[in-house]
Amino acid sequence: MKLRIALTRKVWFTAFGVGLLLALGWVATQRGPLAPINVTVTQVVTGDVSPVLFGIGTVEAQRAYLIGPTAAGRVKRVLVDVGETVKAGQLLAEMEPVDLDTRVASSMASASSGRSAVTAAEAQQRDARSRQALATTEVTRSVALGRQGLLSQSDVDGKLQEQKSADAQVAAAVAALSGARRDLVRLEAEIGGAQQQRGNMRLSAPVDGVVTSRDAEPGSTVVAGQAVLKLIDPASLWVRTRLDQSRSAGLREGLPAQITLRSSAQGAVVGTVARLDPSSDSVTEERIAQVAFASVPAGLSTGEMAEVIVRLPTVSGALLIPNAALRQLGAHSGVWLHDDGHLRFVRVTTGAEGQDGMVQVVEGLNAGNEVVVYSQRDLAVGSRIKVVTSLVETAK
Repeated sequence: MKLRIALTRKVWFTAFGVGLLLALGWVATQRGPLAPINVTVTQVVTGDVSPVLFGIGTVEAQRAYLIGPTAAGRVKRVLVDVGETVKAGQLLAEMEPVDLDTRVASSMASASSGRSAVTAAEAQQRDARSRQALATTEVTRSVALGRQGLLSQSDVDGKLQEQKSADAQVAAAVAALSGARRDLVRLEAEIGGAQQQRGNMRLSAPVDGVVTSRDAEPGSTVVAGQAVLKLIDPASLWVRTRLDQSRSAGLREGLPAQITLRSSAQGAVVGTVARLDPSSDSVTEERIAQVAFASVPAGLSTGEMAEVIVRLPTVSGALLIPNAALRQLGAHSGVWLHDDGHLRFVRVTTGAEGQDGMVQVVEGLNAGNEVVVYSQRDLAVGSRIKVVTSLVETAK
């Protein structure tokens, strides 16, 4: 009896152990680490993609001006402040003229003397020419009388010498007038230079604009070229934008864009790619584009951050997959291809990407291929998979 009870217990324990092992095996293969990985798949389709480029940029002014003196000096007064709107030609600041007023007055006095010298030289030239004409007449008459024997040869020679002397006086008068005129031109140029230097002490606005910086105060000494004020043309504001080089194929001037300012609660505003910089950033691998506003928003400030979306030309007849299907395996980018229940990694070359998340496949796949979009866990070569319609429903 005892032996029978023992055998019965042994059978029951054995059966329980086998059942437990079967249960654990089922759990391991269906729910545990050995269970197939649930995945969702989609087919490669042919269609059109409207690619977009997303970038971050800052608001800058295309036309900015540094207002400062052309010579070192001390600031006498500053008439405007940051944020003020100014008109072209408006006086913004003034430098101390030091001795420029004295130099201008001295140059003007010298020029006046030069004009008097020119007048005197012109009078001397007229007198010399008059004497030359008289001497010429006298020589003509003396030579005629000498041929008739009515005048001695010595008297004729004297008249000829007087003519030569009159010619020399005319030449001297002409040279003196030319020198006086050159001196007058030099003196008048000095007046112009001194007046221009005096005018440079008055710092005026070159265009209509807004003052963005006041860098020197009255009494400050500045060097030539140092800015006293900074001015921008508010109509020239645009966004200096950085865009991914790898997705910038087809980027060109004139493409439409949307600009979303960090300070704006009204959404995006319309813009256009106005210029592409000829050089890119080799460190960040980004193209740099200047995106202009179709209409500059009121109250816009330089330095403000903005998000920019540039719409590239539409690509027709492209092979398309969802962006979520792209995977990285080691150093290679590709997708997991599902073919007759088998899974393998295929390297692909991508192209344009639309705002809807669809990506163009340039190389590596064919239309109708089935690729994994989402998976419960990371996939590897040889992974067992189970195709489901939704990972969310499977989790439930």
